[in-house]
Amino acid sequence: MTTLRMTFAALGLSAVSSLALAAGNPLSVHVLNLENGLPSPGINVTLEKHVGQNWQPLAQGTTNEQGRIAELFPAKQPFEAGEYRVVFKTGEYFEKAKRETFFPEIPVIFQVKQTDQHYHIPLLLSPYGFSTYRGS
Repeated sequence: MTTLRMTFAALGLSAVSSLALAAGNPLSVHVLNLENGLPSPGINVTLEKHVGQNWQPLAQGTTNEQGRIAELFPAKQPFEAGEYRVVFKTGEYFEKAKRETFFPEIPVIFQVKQTDQHYHIPLLLSPYGFSTYRGS
């Protein structure tokens, strides 16, 4: 029983420490599957910044077992005001699950005005629909 308690304590501390590390990063994402209410692991996500007429790639990541990327913004780059785009590669995710989807990728464009705040982009996903909002 002591080993079980120690394991749960270690898992709890691990989760808290990863949240503390992510606290300094200004951008996170989370994907939930609306069909089954479960997280969506393995979704590739890209981050781009609107510069002039083009989108400049900044970072990419893959959602973890909880459907999250806690630190999507590049660690050594200043977080500047501007227009950003997060692109969720949902076609790849549904293809791996042997499911069809109407949306092969979902771009979410958002504007950063206050660089001292954290921006969280949740995506609620199904094969033929999605919803997103600014989370916290």
